[in-house]
Amino acid sequence: MVTTAPYGEWRSPLTAESVAAGSHAPDSARFVGDEVWWAEPVAAERRIALLRSVDDRVETVLPAPWNVRSSVHEYGGGAWTAIGSTVVFAHFVDGRLYRFDGAGAEPVPLTPEAPGVAFGGLVPAGESVLAVREVHTGDGPQDVERDLVLVPLDGSGAITSIVAGSRFLAQPRISPDGDRLAWIAWDHPNMPWDGTELRVGDLVDGRVISWRTLLGGPAESVLQPEWLPDGRLAVLSDRSGWWNLYRLDPAGAEPEALLAAERETGGPLWVLGTRWYLPLPDGRILLTSTYGSEQQLLLDPADGSTAVLRTDRSGTSWEDLRDGRALLIDQAATDPVSLWSLEVGAGRFELLRSGIDDLPLEVFPEAELLDVDGVHAVVYRPRNPAFTAPEGTLPPFVAFVHGGPTAQAGVRTNPAFAYYTSRGIGVVDVDYGGSTGYGRAYRERLNGRWGVVDVEDVVTVARGLAVRGIADGARLAIEGGSAGGWTVLAALTTRDVFAAGVSRYGIADGITLVTDTHDFESRYTDGLIGPYPEAEAVYRERSAINHVEGLSAPVLLLQGLDDKVVPPAQSRRFRDALAARGIPHALIEYPGEGHGFRGREALVSSRQAALSFYGQVLGFTPPDVPVLLLER
Repeated sequence: MVTTAPYGEWRSPLTAESVAAGSHAPDSARFVGDEVWWAEPVAAERRIALLRSVDDRVETVLPAPWNVRSSVHEYGGGAWTAIGSTVVFAHFVDGRLYRFDGAGAEPVPLTPEAPGVAFGGLVPAGESVLAVREVHTGDGPQDVERDLVLVPLDGSGAITSIVAGSRFLAQPRISPDGDRLAWIAWDHPNMPWDGTELRVGDLVDGRVISWRTLLGGPAESVLQPEWLPDGRLAVLSDRSGWWNLYRLDPAGAEPEALLAAERETGGPLWVLGTRWYLPLPDGRILLTSTYGSEQQLLLDPADGSTAVLRTDRSGTSWEDLRDGRALLIDQAATDPVSLWSLEVGAGRFELLRSGIDDLPLEVFPEAELLDVDGVHAVVYRPRNPAFTAPEGTLPPFVAFVHGGPTAQAGVRTNPAFAYYTSRGIGVVDVDYGGSTGYGRAYRERLNGRWGVVDVEDVVTVARGLAVRGIADGARLAIEGGSAGGWTVLAALTTRDVFAAGVSRYGIADGITLVTDTHDFESRYTDGLIGPYPEAEAVYRERSAINHVEGLSAPVLLLQGLDDKVVPPAQSRRFRDALAARGIPHALIEYPGEGHGFRGREALVSSRQAALSFYGQVLGFTPPDVPVLLLER
């Protein structure tokens, strides 16, 4: 039986508790001996664990309190790897590397105890691991040095510094003969999607004695070098305006495009360890090709042919390869973030681990790609087979603004979206100018205009939904975290399109961001707004904290108290400004949470609070949700 009820008042089987408990996306995987292991967040324990599958039963192999997570560049990545049956991982609590010899064994430290030192981007290298080492040399967030190091597995603690010479280093790869090292390097003020260099150095006694730049520069983003079976290098570059795959001789020669297309193979290097392609021993290459959504391809460079393996995917990371089997993590509108095995010869995929347990996928929304006047977005309409809305009514919609801002919405099975859509609230995920997946020109639309282009694009999409009869134009809301929160607050203070907004650890003051954030992003706003302090007037003009007089819509602020990227003071200052104007608002702060919520309490509370907030402002009463008290 189908029940008729107003949009927003549908009863959903998805509770905030079930979303928090049932969502556990695998975030990396490796072959360990004859088994497949993967890392996965455990919200109830606020850590990332290592798991394996034994006799169709999932088993935790690294119990609490071990937390497999890196803090390099603040966002981490590449926190563990495997050499045969031996695992090496970074423990988030102390930053040290440990060797782990299997279930029941006690992890053995490989690096000395040293406060302020962290490792990430781990890569196997014989009986050692390669890693990016980050050393905090002072009290300031930018007092940091980095190098590439070699850490032996024998526990001797004899760490070898291989090479430094730049502010940031990533993705090291030793050649099969052991004579050369390839890596990616860049310096302030560039971010890795602005300009990087592919460097190759000669190794003598485990150290780079000389190196040369083969590709890249301040206006070319080069990513993921990989040594090919014939001794040449594969690499990604956006020199054509699109991240494409190239091949070149390490001795120096013009790169050869292996797959030239107005699509992207590559993405923003926010976290270490992501692989957008995977070379095979026979010379073929597994890769992704993106324009809004992803295709997974098998490329044969010998004749340039490509075979399409799957389409309409998102967030693909090629993880590992053994005996003709590739491990990958991805998602789609009909699949949650999941771990898969691909039998390359047969082109057959096997699901190894779903990122969602016991959640009713029948209430998850379908994804629709949308282009509104050149702005890209993904629409998720309300969906719940047990409910329908009164005839002639339109649903409220929440425009989601992704963080970064250099990131991509993608097509995804998102429990947070389904939490809304299963209750009759639509969601649109906007890929505003500055997003990846659509070429460098689209990405650079945001250069110098952050707080303008992103706002204009989100407004364009929201109004487009109303014009098309998809959304109720009087009940539009906006939600985003981090850089997405910047856009939320800027849109609310400069436009009258949105009736409400939710900012999750959002940026309210550009000046505070540039003067108080961590090293990786400390010069990010040079390109997005302008160099500071020379462009101080522009920072003040763009910062929502200086335009609260233009705000009339209620705001919910959600903030982690341990956030080093956007410190709590930003949300508190905005709260004080709302209170001074008598605007309905709430600020909820979460102890122990950083830039992005990981603990069960914060995940449940923040989701329930947002739903109650929208109901109060947009005119519906969501059932079975605690009422959030709004202040004035």
